Amino acid sequence: QAQLVESGGGLVQAGGSLRLSCAASGRTFNSYAMGWFRQAPGKEREFVAAIRWSHDSTTYADSVKGRFTISRDNAKKTVYLQMNSLKPEDTAVYYCAAGRAHSTLPNDYSYWGQGTQVTVSS
Repeated sequence: QAQLVESGGGLVQAGGSLRLSCAASGRTFNSYAMGWFRQAPGKEREFVAAIRWSHDSTTYADSVKGRFTISRDNAKKTVYLQMNSLKPEDTAVYYCAAGRAHSTLPNDYSYWGQGTQVTVSS
């Protein structure tokens, strides 16, 4: 059974950094895109970043460009989201997802983790 498990969330002050991890297991995601999404209370789930396992193609939401970096470690089957210069508006539950298409749309992703809370205080 395919499983994605996020970790690394927490409470941080504005301007600080966090690194989220997403460990994949249960199936091969080599041909998949891996994405990070986030959802704040009362808001729609929104795209943050995506990367393919097979090459270094990456995509970012405009709101995080220059501050967040997505990367992967194929040997560890883990995807990371390095978040720097965090802002209070980055506060949300962050989800890892896997999908066939390198997409910014949540509906294009078939597998989802349980989410990890990121809270940025001002």
